[in-house]
Amino acid sequence: MQKISQKRADVTAPAVPQYPIDSVDNALKLILLLGEQPEIRLTDASTYLEVASSTAHRLLAMLQYRGFVRQDAQTKAYGPGPALTGVAFSVIGRMNINQLGRPFLQELNDLLDETIHLGMLEGANVRFMDGIESRKAVRVASRLGKSLPAHVTSIGKAMLAELDPAELRRLYPEDVLPRVTDKSITTFDRLEKQLAMTKSSGYATNREESEEGVASVSVAVPTSVPGLRLALSVSAPVNRLPAKAARDMAAILIPVARRFGEALG
Repeated sequence: MQKISQKRADVTAPAVPQYPIDSVDNALKLILLLGEQPEIRLTDASTYLEVASSTAHRLLAMLQYRGFVRQDAQTKAYGPGPALTGVAFSVIGRMNINQLGRPFLQELNDLLDETIHLGMLEGANVRFMDGIESRKAVRVASRLGKSLPAHVTSIGKAMLAELDPAELRRLYPEDVLPRVTDKSITTFDRLEKQLAMTKSSGYATNREESEEGVASVSVAVPTSVPGLRLALSVSAPVNRLPAKAARDMAAILIPVARRFGEALG
């Protein structure tokens, strides 16, 4: 098996340039590393590149200067910078996420016959990028094109749960959060606890937190694009989606979200 994998890698990998530039190669490796994990520390970069800490620091400093990484003032860890996310979202704009995602939304709609949404995290809000309504007479209306506070939606919480604590705190610097309904989360402490449960279970729930009479279950879409957060959700009248059904719904959503993420590349 190892020989087959090596042979396949030899066939698909591009040829090494005739005059490789190690510093450029290492800088690009760090950018690729940020696509695999939300942040990197100086020691991580040094170990990953197999270079001295001083060399890794110079590379990160140049990437920071050009806006490809940013350094957290408290943790000193490096995350994607505005230039990197800008490039990423420019690529995303050409990818046509809705076109790629539509077959997966349709698959879930056919399986569950409830309203399915695709959402993207935009700061502390979630933008509903696509939606397919249930065919039932009583159904949740599509939120296509709408934006809502992420902390009151299951689709938003599924994406927020993927952020590290420092990123989450930057989005919510205040301890009191905006209320949308009487059942909305209104404190940062409570949000943290819910997101910990979401991270542990692999799915997020919402019971009338963003709209009375509506319940939903969501899972994040795994992507390798820095800064891109996507999630899929199923929404239904609260009486058709009891709390005890959330795990079963998530079990259907998770493999579809995984295949969607693979399609995004």
